[in-house]
Amino acid sequence: MKCPFCGNDDTKVIDTRNMSENNSIRRRRMCEKCSKRFTTFERMEETPLIVKKSNNTRESFSRNKLLKGIMISCNKRIVSMEQMEAIVDYVENFAFSKNGNEIESKEIGNIVMNKLKDIDEVAYVRFASVYRQFKDIDSFMSELALMLKERK
Repeated sequence: MKCPFCGNDDTKVIDTRNMSENNSIRRRRMCEKCSKRFTTFERMEETPLIVKKSNNTRESFSRNKLLKGIMISCNKRIVSMEQMEAIVDYVENFAFSKNGNEIESKEIGNIVMNKLKDIDEVAYVRFASVYRQFKDIDSFMSELALMLKERK
């Protein structure tokens, strides 16, 4: 670390503290040349997750936006907040582990639908109706017929 006073590259750390409120480390340093002290902060660089939409535009991943969509699907159903947050966590972890920092919205929708299908079928159908943009009752009934067929 370069000394801000004299520009010397030789500095030593004399105190280190974790700053839990903002996930950083505070380091007190001293310049070996001019003996002046200064403070530095070390933070982990966060790589934003990008969602590639069906129209090829890109936007930042929003946990809140996804959670809100899941919550609407689960309205008045017996699905806990922990279960809904676990789905969002799974999507986020999946995206970072598989794709680096980009995931297609189509992939997010499929993951959420698969998870909801295991938790609550009504929430699944509600989410699917918005995600798949059912145009009419026939497309909606086709989805229900598939679910009933899978049950047997």
